[in-house]
Order: sequence, then structure tokens, then C-alpha cells
Amino acid sequence: MKNGYFITLEGADGCGKTTQAHLLEEYFQNLNHSVVLTREPGGTPLAEEIRRIILTPSKEPLTPLTEILLYAASRAQHVHQLIQPALEEGKIVISERFIDSSLAYQGYALGWDLNLIGDINKIAAGGLEPDLTFLLDANTERSISRLNNRLDANQTKGDRIESRGYAFQEKVRQGYLQLARHNPRIVVIDTTTKNIQSIHAELIHWVGDRLSG
Repeated sequence: MKNGYFITLEGADGCGKTTQAHLLEEYFQNLNHSVVLTREPGGTPLAEEIRRIILTPSKEPLTPLTEILLYAASRAQHVHQLIQPALEEGKIVISERFIDSSLAYQGYALGWDLNLIGDINKIAAGGLEPDLTFLLDANTERSISRLNNRLDANQTKGDRIESRGYAFQEKVRQGYLQLARHNPRIVVIDTTTKNIQSIHAELIHWVGDRLSG
């Protein structure tokens, strides 16, 4: 590849993004592609510090505007320090979450203006958009069950965002589906009744179709 290719994985908490991101990374490595696997918020040391501030529960509430701007600050650092240089080197970049997350979580779920969030993040990302986005979709009950199982296995509590409850997570899911209806870049993968390998196979099918096109 002369130019890099930017793939993002989106979805509500507990949808299986991390597992599928690692499988995609392994798939591309086996094809001898140079791959960068990253996540948001985070991806660089400074962006990871902002992640800690955003996600760690504290006595001081995080206002929606503060949350939007912190995500955008983390994203700006992430794009300019990691993602954009990797793409310019012709690498495949796989990121768990990108701007669609801000639109779903802070826009649709928290009720903030979508155009405002879009404008802020267009500046933060320098206009960068993914080439392909996978939305891993499952009903909210299923996603919350997976999330709780993961937290129990790791003996940890949910972060600030994960702890917002069912109604919030359902708004996130519906927000994502609304975004997908209006953007052909977003491929919806129904994960509700599928196992890990069948989901991975579906992602690979779409990756092959888009890259060959």
C-alpha cells in the first residue's frame, strides 16, 4: 500500500471491540502489512493521561462540555503524534473508537449538539476520517452482560462512562445506529448471537471487499 488505511471499531461498552481489533491486527500481520493498533481515548502517553482523567470516577462531576473537550484534546494528540504519521508511512491503523464515539456518547446519549461536536473534532483530528468503520452492535442487555462479566473476571468496577447505566447505554446504541444509517463508511455487524470467530470472518469479508475496491 502506498497510502495507509484507517479502520475504526465502534460500539457500546461490552460489544467486543478489543477482541476483534486484536484479531484484525493479527490478520494483517499475517499478510505482512505494517499495522498500528491503538485506542481512544488514549494511544499516546499524554492522551492516556487524559483518558485517566475522563474515565476515573471522582467526587467532582465531569460536565458534558468538559467531557467533549477532553476527548477532543486526547484525539488531537493521538492523531498528530501517532495516527497521521503511521498513515503517511503507508501503515494500516486500527483504532478502538474515534469521532463516532463522541457523536454517540456525548451527542446522542448526553444530548449535546451534534454539529458542535463534529466541528470541534474536525479541528482536533485535522479533518481525518476513517476509511472503514465497523459498528459492533448487540442489544443493550447483551452488551451490559458482557461488560459485567469482564468486570467480574478482572475484579474491577466500571469506569465513569461504563457506570452510567442501561438507559444511557441504550441511547448510545441508538445513536450509533442512527450514524450508520447516514454514513456508508460504517458497516454494522450484528454480534448478538455470533461467536468471536464468525464475527471476525465477517469483518475480514468486508475488509477484503473495501480494500480490493
